[in-house]
Amino acid sequence: MRSPSVSIARCAFIALIAAPASLFAQAGAAPADSADPFIKTMVGRLDLEKYKATIKGLTQFGDRRQGTDRNRAAVDWIEAQLKSYGCTPTERIKYDFQPPAPRAGGGGRGGDAAQGGGRMRGIRARTGVNTDSLKQTDLKVRALDMQPTTPGEREEVYCTKVGTTHPNEMYIVGGHMDGHGWGEAANDDGSGTALVMELARIFSSPDVQTDRSIRFVLWNNEETGTNGARAYIAQREKLQGIEQPVGSGKYPEPKWLGMIQHDMMMFDHGPPRADGTVSPDQRPEADVNIEFAGTSKFADGAQKLAWFFQTANEKYATDYPAKVGQHMTNTDSGPFQDLVPAISLRENERGEQIGAGWDPHWHQVTDMYSTFSDKDFRLGLNAAQTTLSAVAALAGTKSKN
Repeated sequence: MRSPSVSIARCAFIALIAAPASLFAQAGAAPADSADPFIKTMVGRLDLEKYKATIKGLTQFGDRRQGTDRNRAAVDWIEAQLKSYGCTPTERIKYDFQPPAPRAGGGGRGGDAAQGGGRMRGIRARTGVNTDSLKQTDLKVRALDMQPTTPGEREEVYCTKVGTTHPNEMYIVGGHMDGHGWGEAANDDGSGTALVMELARIFSSPDVQTDRSIRFVLWNNEETGTNGARAYIAQREKLQGIEQPVGSGKYPEPKWLGMIQHDMMMFDHGPPRADGTVSPDQRPEADVNIEFAGTSKFADGAQKLAWFFQTANEKYATDYPAKVGQHMTNTDSGPFQDLVPAISLRENERGEQIGAGWDPHWHQVTDMYSTFSDKDFRLGLNAAQTTLSAVAALAGTKSKN
């Protein structure tokens, strides 16, 4: 059995198609148990080995910590990959980052889990950011991660699938490419970055046409407080829906219809044991967590968007089900949540589970490509299947042939 929530998902789908036209009408009113043949074909183009290869490609730059040469080299590599897929136009956001002064008593973003992140229950294991280089026993990775971050200019890259009939409207699909902790940032967030890149590759196929635009963004500076996403909003929000030049039919910043973030996609091994350790194996009931912020200004639309993705998972994902939660926090969808319906896809609930130590590799030297099994990688692939199918329906995707 996939999930006991099938009937709930179908009820949610009925609610979705009655939602405001600006968000959901473009998906059509197909019954929940029917699959669009072309979307199914697109989902079939997602390949486990290609997904793994993209993650592996990202890990060649170590942890890709912002403000370093390895981060800049990774941005260049990501842009080159997007261009090779034909995902154009490909552009960059440039901004200046000056780290804030350390807070009294130390601490960091991990403490933000209490801000809508869900109450932690059960056994908790210690979490935090590793700052000790000597814990990294792989000397090659230690050398890659050695250069410290410095303040100054930052860049992040994005590309756009331009819609054919409504190019002035778009969905934003994102993941953050920076990491830290003296590992390879394979899961946080190589897994989300690779997912977004794989979707960009498939939507850029010559036979794929969308009514609405889709933007694929690889954020920088997430680990410092979602600064890359905030820079994007500061520079682009007021440009939404403006035709430039007038009469050209071109919209450099189409109107935002929804924002979908991907952050840590692969590790769902269950809660810590009494001794603080976590099972080495993916749990049989592993799932894709789809979260919205129940306290946001767009909570109603975001919840409907989340259920739409859960229904897409029921129809198109091959292995793992999806679960909807209301405690989205601590990722790049946060800065968007009061501007547009926004959701995030993850391996676990961010505040209640990841914050309680469900992923012992989070910000640690063990966040390495070699740490994860094919079952782990496949959970990330199922999240990709979920997002691809949902966004394809929302954007009005069809075959050119």
